[in-house]
Amino acid sequence: MSKLDAKIPEGPLKDKWNSYKDKIDLVNPANKRLIDVIVVGTGLAGGSAAATLAELGYNVKAFCYQDSPRRAHSIAAQGGINAAKNYQGDGDSFYRLFYDTVKGGDYRSREANVYRLAEVSTNIIDQCVAQGVPFARDYGGLLDNRSFGGVLVSRTFYAKGQTGQQLLLGAYSSMNRQIARGKIEMHNRHEMLDVVVVDGKARGIIARNLVTGEIERHSAHAVVIASGGYGNVYFLSTNAMGSNATAAWKIHKKGAFFANPCYTQIHPTCIPRSGDYQSKLTLMSESLRNDGRIWVPKNMDDVQAIRDGKKKPTDLTEEERDYYLERRYPAFGNLVPRDVASRAAKERCDAGYGVNKTGEAVYLDFKSAIQRYGKEQAKLLHMPDASPEKITELGEKVVEAKYGNLFQMYEKIVDDNPYKTPMMIYPATHYTMGGVWVDYNLMTTIPGCYAIGEANFSDHGANRLGASALMQGLADGYFVLPYTIGDYLSHDIRTGKIPTNTPEFEQAEREVKEKIEFFMNNKGTKSVDHFHRRLGKIMWNKVGMSRNEKGLKEAIREIKALREEFYKEVSVPGSDQEMNQELEKAGRVADFLELGELFAKDALDRNESCGGHFREESVELAGEQKGEALRDDKNYAYVSAWEYKGEPSEAVLHKEELKYENIELKQRSYK
Repeated sequence: MSKLDAKIPEGPLKDKWNSYKDKIDLVNPANKRLIDVIVVGTGLAGGSAAATLAELGYNVKAFCYQDSPRRAHSIAAQGGINAAKNYQGDGDSFYRLFYDTVKGGDYRSREANVYRLAEVSTNIIDQCVAQGVPFARDYGGLLDNRSFGGVLVSRTFYAKGQTGQQLLLGAYSSMNRQIARGKIEMHNRHEMLDVVVVDGKARGIIARNLVTGEIERHSAHAVVIASGGYGNVYFLSTNAMGSNATAAWKIHKKGAFFANPCYTQIHPTCIPRSGDYQSKLTLMSESLRNDGRIWVPKNMDDVQAIRDGKKKPTDLTEEERDYYLERRYPAFGNLVPRDVASRAAKERCDAGYGVNKTGEAVYLDFKSAIQRYGKEQAKLLHMPDASPEKITELGEKVVEAKYGNLFQMYEKIVDDNPYKTPMMIYPATHYTMGGVWVDYNLMTTIPGCYAIGEANFSDHGANRLGASALMQGLADGYFVLPYTIGDYLSHDIRTGKIPTNTPEFEQAEREVKEKIEFFMNNKGTKSVDHFHRRLGKIMWNKVGMSRNEKGLKEAIREIKALREEFYKEVSVPGSDQEMNQELEKAGRVADFLELGELFAKDALDRNESCGGHFREESVELAGEQKGEALRDDKNYAYVSAWEYKGEPSEAVLHKEELKYENIELKQRSYK
């Protein structure tokens, strides 16, 4: 019998969430004051959860490793947030958002969770508008929408290219109100280093004060992990350099199953790598694909001339350009899902058509959009004889209003004006669809321990559609967890304060201190970054945009050997009694070195292509879909949930079978 129980409510899909809420146990307001909840991470998921739980009356202890919740990596989500409000009247609905999300995830997500996400999406927009989030508005004052990859409607609400930042400020303002009331006890510059399990339930955490080095015990009746994804296992990614998997990995080692680690998203529109010195990569929002057209030169002579600086991209005529997404996917064009767009860019660059000196870049061109908007503005302004220069000027102003800060960011980094010269982009590691396994309640396999937002696996299947990360984070924090955690906490109203002077807390603290002492006393000769960079190269080369059996087996062996070398040779300078970022990184990279091996093991086990997981052995060989990912629904229509057994190589696989009663499983097509 499987150890996994997804606890999906009975009944029709459209009624599951409402009937579930009607029947759960509640905690009355007076009793909420007796209950403590720890929230680890204060990005959109954690911040919204902490604010909402405190508003409901629970006592919340919130933790972030940054100096302020405002610095959570959620601010980097630029393009927008999805919601099925159908403001455009173009046919959107809860069902269509649900269908697009399941299809975009290549039919590897849980139906019930995704439908709930679609249902609560509209509430998020109302909540954020009430908080003062400055969403873009159309001429009539209504909230504006744009479209994103993988859909045929406009459902993405946005605030220029700053949507994540504006939404986070809304959640942060709600948190601040509760901090002032004393309902949130905020712990900035603290990192969770272990979870404490008492009598089988999560009852607290061990945290390190990153300023003083002090190790602290914190107790609660439930623990919520909202610490984001594990994209930095690749070293180079679009994530903030501090983003890490430690909180999620620590609960995995205490009994929380880790699901689908091989489902990782390579984002198609990032600024290309320019050298080995880089520490991170910069994301250019997918919203740019609304108006930008992606191309490479048709002729190899033009490619070489551009690389040698003898030609500019603007020298090439339309006939000399290969708009390869529009050619290969006429129905969706430049708005195919991220995994499809990323693999198509890689294919062109691997074929020799990359346009920068490393051969790893394609063009994202706004010339057509600028001309289209310019002509439209000239008509609106009654300028029938507008000159080409005037039309370009008017068009650039429209593009600036929609994407101005993104263009400005690109110019600062690349020193090239994207209004005049096409942007250069290339895929980069971005988001992780895998994560801690959770049931319908968002609870992990440790009772009382929850995972929300990118830290869990639940909603995106094998590929996340653009603008859905913010939707899931805020849905989990504002509208799902506050219900589901209440049902669990209703059994704790007579428990009383959880003491921290118990053997379980003492043992967890002792293990944390022993790990820190090991790093401080190790007599190695190599830096933490030395090992992290080497891990990233193994992951990118053998567990990156495409994988095969030979490479995955090599990656598993190489990561294991690298981990053994890390523990022998890593050197951590300084003291553990002060701020020490090398010590912080050492603990995080130690976790990545275990996670990376499990990642490769999961990718090896899943001998099919689906979404962001592309196995070279599993592709369509003929027909209209030739060269596209080939799923194997007969053998792999399940969630891979891994149980920790001491070493990644010894992890035990548990399968949650995925049942589709409302959607027909079929080959994904965007042609």
